[in-house]
Amino acid sequence: MITALHHVQLAAPPGSEPELREFYEGVLGLREVPKPPELARRGGAWFRGAGVEVHLGIEEDFRPARKAHPGFLVDDLDALVAKLPDAVPDDLFPGYRRVYVTDPVGNRIELLQAV
Repeated sequence: MITALHHVQLAAPPGSEPELREFYEGVLGLREVPKPPELARRGGAWFRGAGVEVHLGIEEDFRPARKAHPGFLVDDLDALVAKLPDAVPDDLFPGYRRVYVTDPVGNRIELLQAV
């Protein structure tokens, strides 16, 4: 029986780790956590925040996830949107304010705040 979600895995192209760090740490406020040594050799990066973990794995033939996406609950959507000028608002989910953004490699990310 499932008890919780441990992490979400997204893909990224080789060499994109600096841009991923800037976005997931610098903009979204997650902190990078060390990968186990054997997995670190593969590249990519792992990020963690309160109750959420995102793993970015490297794919040689990378294609961004444009429909599939993580949805992150946030406590100050306006502050994040101020850092994300390309955020696209959506009012189709009752009880939430939400926007869609893309990470630096084109993966879709949903940010939601309860109203």
